[in-house]
Formats: sequence, structure tokens, C-alpha cells
Amino acid sequence: MRIDDVRVTELILDTFFEEFRGALRPEVIVVGGGPAGLTCAWKLAERGHRVVVLERNLAVGGGMWGGGAMFPRIVVQSPAAEILSQAGVRLNPRGDEHFVADAIESVAALALAAIRAGARVFNLITAEDLLLAEDRVRGVVVQWTPVLRAGLHVDPVTLGARAVVDATGHGAELTRVLVEKGRVRLNTPTGGLAGERPMWAELGERLVVERTGEVYPGLFVAGMAVGAVFGTPRMGPIFGGMLRSGVRAAELIAKELER
Repeated sequence: MRIDDVRVTELILDTFFEEFRGALRPEVIVVGGGPAGLTCAWKLAERGHRVVVLERNLAVGGGMWGGGAMFPRIVVQSPAAEILSQAGVRLNPRGDEHFVADAIESVAALALAAIRAGARVFNLITAEDLLLAEDRVRGVVVQWTPVLRAGLHVDPVTLGARAVVDATGHGAELTRVLVEKGRVRLNTPTGGLAGERPMWAELGERLVVERTGEVYPGLFVAGMAVGAVFGTPRMGPIFGGMLRSGVRAAELIAKELER
């Protein structure tokens, strides 16, 4: 069968820009395609909401790919095990409510669940700033990641949304930008970012779920971004809090959207 090389290019460009054009004004933009971000997008899309996930790296998955110390295994407990099971991940019960899952299978399953539910996932795009108007976050300012890494002076473009989720992990990068550039006070005890605390998985798993939520009108935090904002302990390669935080964020945002 003959292959027309230029036709291949046409097909890539046509289908990509058709999809990207339809992603400029979703209901929700999730920044960060780690376990919390993918789970949040999946659960929102399941409810029929228009969701876009922006991942700055080539691959989604965040820190889940490496498991613990480059052993590609993760640990979850009962509530989160059900989330992985819903995504089709095979679980290895090891007693005491602990379940082991393959890290690579888990990332692949969560990504597939989000996409098949209707979420649009774009990689190699960095949200470098927020659209802040009338005291509310109304979207994100994006740039191709390779442009930023090359240090090129190229102006970014803007995507709008009714809600934005900071699922950027330990850095809580969007929330940090909002505080530093927007000079706003967050809905936190200090009004700012408390900074992540040292390891204590039991407390960290609980608090990252409990404190998931809206930290400024239009901006929600999920996953380890919660830890950086509220000063909760880190957890290491136990990922239940990440998954449950994603579900919690989806529930809170859906409640706002469906009012």
C-alpha cells in the first residue's frame, strides 16, 4: 500500500487542531497529568463535564512511573484500591488492608480511563501563568514546554475555564504563581503556601484528601499540591491519597458546576 508522507502530516495537523480548537474553553482545566490529575479528570468526564488535562512532560503519570526507589510497584489501601480496580488495574492484596499494584499498569489504566470517559489530554504543554480577572481564576496561560526549556522569547496563549485544578505535584506551581504574581490571599490558615512537611504517610494520606478543595475562587488543589499549599507530610510510594484527592476534587468541582 502506497504511503503519502505529506498526507500523514496533513492528518496529524488536521486532527490535532480540530481537537485543540475544541479545548480552548472547557469547563475544567486540570494542570498536571499525575495520578491525582488523571483521576480528577476521569471522574469529572464520567459525569459529562468537558475536561482538559495539560501535561508539561512527554508522558503523563507524574511520580507514579518509578514506583518506590525505581521498583515499579505502588501501594494503596482499601478506599483507593477500589478506584484502581474501577480503572481495570489488577491488585495484589497483601494483608492489613494493603494492596500492591504495578506502577506502569496503573498509569496506563488511569490515562485510558480519563481519555475514554471523554477528557482531552495534551502533553508537552506548560501552564506558566493564570488568567485572573475580577478576583477569580478564569483560565491558564500556556506555552509549549520545549519553547520554555530552550529559553526562547515566544509569547504564550490562553485557555479559559470555569475551574482550574492545580495538580502540579510537590511544587504547587500554579498556586505559587497566583500568590507571587497575583498578590492574593489564599483560603489557607496562613493565606499563603505553607510548604510540604517531612514524611509521615499515615497523616499525609488523610490530610491530602481532607484539604483538597478550592483555595481561591476558581482554583482548586489536588494531590501533592495540597501538601505544598497546606503543609501536610509527604507520603512516598503509597498513592491512595493521590487517587482519593483526585476523586474529592472532582466531586467538589462537579457540585459547583452543577449548581
